[in-house]
Amino acid sequence: MRLDEFIEGYERDEAAEKRRLAEEKSYAITDHLEDVERQFDEALQGDALFGSTAPEIFVGRSGYPNVSTGLLSPVDRDAAAEGYATSGDWYSEGLGIEDVLQRRTGMLNSTRTTAVDAVQSGGRRGRDTGTAYDVWEGFVGVQREVAIADHPVDVEVGLDGKPDIDLSFDDVGTPTGPRATATGADLAENPHVPRAVEKTLEDDDWQAQGAMTYLYRRGFDVYDINTILSAGALGQASERSLVPTRWSITAVDDTVGQYLRGTLRNSDTIDKPELWYNEYMGNRYWVLLSPGRWEFELVEMKAPQSVWNPRPGTGYYMSSAYEGYEGRTGYVEETAGAYYAARLGALEHLRDRGRQAKCLVLREITDEYWAPVGVWQVREGVRNAFDGEPGVGQTFGETLDAVADQLPVPMGALRRKSELVAGLQSQLSDF
Repeated sequence: MRLDEFIEGYERDEAAEKRRLAEEKSYAITDHLEDVERQFDEALQGDALFGSTAPEIFVGRSGYPNVSTGLLSPVDRDAAAEGYATSGDWYSEGLGIEDVLQRRTGMLNSTRTTAVDAVQSGGRRGRDTGTAYDVWEGFVGVQREVAIADHPVDVEVGLDGKPDIDLSFDDVGTPTGPRATATGADLAENPHVPRAVEKTLEDDDWQAQGAMTYLYRRGFDVYDINTILSAGALGQASERSLVPTRWSITAVDDTVGQYLRGTLRNSDTIDKPELWYNEYMGNRYWVLLSPGRWEFELVEMKAPQSVWNPRPGTGYYMSSAYEGYEGRTGYVEETAGAYYAARLGALEHLRDRGRQAKCLVLREITDEYWAPVGVWQVREGVRNAFDGEPGVGQTFGETLDAVADQLPVPMGALRRKSELVAGLQSQLSDF
């Protein structure tokens, strides 16, 4: 498709239009919290909550290495528990910000404070390794069983007091809802564990990076792998410990991304520059692919009234991060987990094509992104940008010029912030 046709036609994408209609800004979540409190009162049986828990857990990072670790349990007995766990399915379902917040407030986070490498006695799956213990009993043991199961598991959780009806937001993880201190937890059924996960558990010498890559190659999505890693169920036996959810999300995206980049190292490049587009939850994604060896950059443009703009009074705030053919050696500070999530989406697309390319992702965060829901929406926004057909240009410069009028910042500002755009200008000046 020619670039001019692509630019003129992208806003008529019916799927994107349906998502926009589902994502109209709403602050009804405040009223929803009152309904949540009533639901909890009805669901509590004395000092216990019995129900189906989604295959998802939460491990905090505050106070590390003594962290808050929790089981996430939907209170609505009639709800499909698997729909409450963070998943790429949320994108295909067209969930908006309010929908995500309602699902998260509908789950109780039953928490205990635990040392990430706490030594405990007894256990069915694990054994004492000298420095840490592979725990499969008690609260942490139940949490791990929930994390490695391939379907929601019925649990009974003892609670100390009523839940704290509140929402906790994070720029990487999905929001968490009401919290209550757990006195203990018991499985009400035997969870089914996939054979691939059992294999990683049985190998005491398998490093976490290799185990993550193995599970991904066996068809596990990064959401599943993140949960397993966070529960401390991956890695060499002597090194296994709970991993804060925020850290595990980025670790999995980064590890899988490095693996995918390695598979493309000797691949041919794409033939011509391509322009892809998607928008989701008030985020607009322009993905530019250009012939050449792998390079990647994410440039974020944050509207004054959007979340995470640190200086809303000065207009759009720009942040960026870049890597060359050999990848990065340090953590990305400016764009944090969004960088690794966006990179994963681009690498998966190139893997499917068996090609490599230079990749520039331009993310505009509009004021319609009124509450942060986590980097999963960045991952899915980029993953699904590659549906349909791209606009095809003759040069990277032509492709960039085609999108320039759609951006909220001038080209000069983009040039000063972007390695790839600045490199293009340098090449042109050589002539």
